[in-house]
Amino acid sequence: IYTVFTAAFFPHSGALVMLGLYLGGILVGIVAAKVLGATAFKGNPVPFVMELPNYRFPSARSVGQLIWEKAKDFLQKAFTIIFVATVLIWFLQTFDTRLNVAAPDTSLLALIGSWVAPIFKPLGFGDWRVSTALITGFTAKESVVSTLTVLLGGDTAALSTMFTPFTAVVFLVFTLLYTPCVAAVAAAKRELGSAKAAAGVVVMQCGIAWVVAFVVHCIGTLLGFV
Repeated sequence: IYTVFTAAFFPHSGALVMLGLYLGGILVGIVAAKVLGATAFKGNPVPFVMELPNYRFPSARSVGQLIWEKAKDFLQKAFTIIFVATVLIWFLQTFDTRLNVAAPDTSLLALIGSWVAPIFKPLGFGDWRVSTALITGFTAKESVVSTLTVLLGGDTAALSTMFTPFTAVVFLVFTLLYTPCVAAVAAAKRELGSAKAAAGVVVMQCGIAWVVAFVVHCIGTLLGFV
């Protein structure tokens, strides 16, 4: 996403834009951690003590067993969610409301994208194609670019019809902060031990992304970038 948008809108300052995005993501992560530490996870820290074993060169059998256990755990707990989400997105992209095979712009996913589009209008990109791409981004962020490419007929140069350089920055800020992918959701569910808690993480991430992007849009508007 960063590469495509910086190449399209900031060909001479792409490195600076990408550096700013990464630094912004780190800053927001620190602030979110501080807020959660003072609210949801408030309390005295538990001392962490771990006795380290003697270093030994691992045997091929132990390495193979560890790899298998980790891979099996991923397949059982994460891959199921990824598979279901992928199938769901494929179904929504392929069929229309009458369950006929549809073009990308008349599919169920496009319909849902048009419903979601007003949420992003205050951020400066209320086009249904952008909303549709953000929905597919839940399977993997790379899907945002591929979906936009399909909806634009393979012409990424047409991004300028949906974004200005400023709204492109706002869009990049949102994609930086909203839920990475279903694999991350699966990992959150596994670590937190609750689907409800994982859903709360998704809502929090999307909420933070929207608020930060909205603040950036408001500041840019006041400075005359719109």
